[in-house]
Amino acid sequence: MHMADALIAPAVAGTMYVLSTGAAGVSVKKVREESDESKIPVMGVMGAFVFATQMLNFTIPGTGSSGHLCGGMMLSAMLGPFAGFLTMIGVLLVQCLLFADGGLMALGCNIWNMAFYGCFVGALLIWRPIMKKGASRAKIIAASIIGCVLTLQLGAFSVTLETLVSGITELPFSTFLATMQPIHLAIGFVEGLITSAVLIFVYESRPEMLWGVGEETKKEGKLSFKTTIIVIAIAAAICGGFVSLYASAFPDGLEWSMEQVAGTSELEAEGTVYETAESIQETTSLLPDYAFKDSESAVGTSFSGIVGAAIVAGLSAVFCYAFRFFRRKTETKTA
Repeated sequence: MHMADALIAPAVAGTMYVLSTGAAGVSVKKVREESDESKIPVMGVMGAFVFATQMLNFTIPGTGSSGHLCGGMMLSAMLGPFAGFLTMIGVLLVQCLLFADGGLMALGCNIWNMAFYGCFVGALLIWRPIMKKGASRAKIIAASIIGCVLTLQLGAFSVTLETLVSGITELPFSTFLATMQPIHLAIGFVEGLITSAVLIFVYESRPEMLWGVGEETKKEGKLSFKTTIIVIAIAAAICGGFVSLYASAFPDGLEWSMEQVAGTSELEAEGTVYETAESIQETTSLLPDYAFKDSESAVGTSFSGIVGAAIVAGLSAVFCYAFRFFRRKTETKTA
């Protein structure tokens, strides 16, 4: 559901940058007040995992469309809404700059549509209330499916609304909306199933790694914290480096909807601001479309999956130390 620049007007792009930056600023402040240093490796490994799994487009039967995880619900269920949101920003930033996945001008929209709803609506309005009296497999499945479906519906609606307000395409709002919502309902359901599987694994391995669950449960984990982190890291490497080679070739929900309505997903937008954004992305995208430039080799896809996941993990660690996240516990130890 990564929006391209051609869908939005500069004014809308700027507005969404402001909103997303504001949410990021609040998140930085909130995360800096936390005192759980164990979240640093979790942010890194889960950011890498979400990046890798976003490469795994799955076919929606009978539609000619595909979908992929957004990941906001998964991240916030483990890290909380604020750290989860910042981790998602890292994923989307790397995708945009290094792989030209989603427009640079549209990055603020993509952060809002793919990260804000999943992390804040999913965590605060779905996950926390359901887990209030303790976690269980059934509750995790219910929260994952409800959260992914609802937040993806909100994200899909925002895409159509941002396109409408921009007014630079000929996509009719009602038709575009009627196409976007059902296909993303199906995608959200599948994402919910995948998310629940991952979260149940964490619940069985180290239940305290789930946000708001660890302190309430007396369940004993089957694996150590370190082993759980290593398993997730290995899964990220396998998904990005190998399973990504078998991702569905069908267009994702947004591209498919555009093709159904306009007959093409390749829209053009003219203007200096669009040309500047495109020029910047051409310079920074060393692996456009998750491949070596001017090459269709499968090695490029595997390389992109592994390197991209590693960069996201490293960026998450840089964020933590640059903004002095979880500083209180560190300062107490130093003292």
